[in-house]
Amino acid sequence: MNTTPARDALCIVWSSPDPEVADNLAFMYAQNALNKSWWKQVRLIIWGPSAALAARDEHIRTRLEEMMADGVEVWACRACAENYSVVGKLESLGANVLYVGEPFTEMLKSGWMQLTF
Repeated sequence: MNTTPARDALCIVWSSPDPEVADNLAFMYAQNALNKSWWKQVRLIIWGPSAALAARDEHIRTRLEEMMADGVEVWACRACAENYSVVGKLESLGANVLYVGEPFTEMLKSGWMQLTF
């Protein structure tokens, strides 16, 4: 069970299909936020069109693997992954592929900070 107080937890919703937004904004902040202890817990959610990019772009996949190795939690919206036919690719990457609507709502209600890219 996670015991990080919500005020020390950040959720980044990554929905943009633009690899520049991923690499030079969302991923850069997520990795630095955890590595530099700006936040105690960082969770990146792959949601919407970013699912297709995460499945097909090797550089993006490598960056996601690096972030996960550093401790960034990576979730992916199962409904989106199903819509883009990439469930297996995201699971093989190591992302937690789940229906995120309800857990994301609970995160927000419990006080998690949230950024969207």
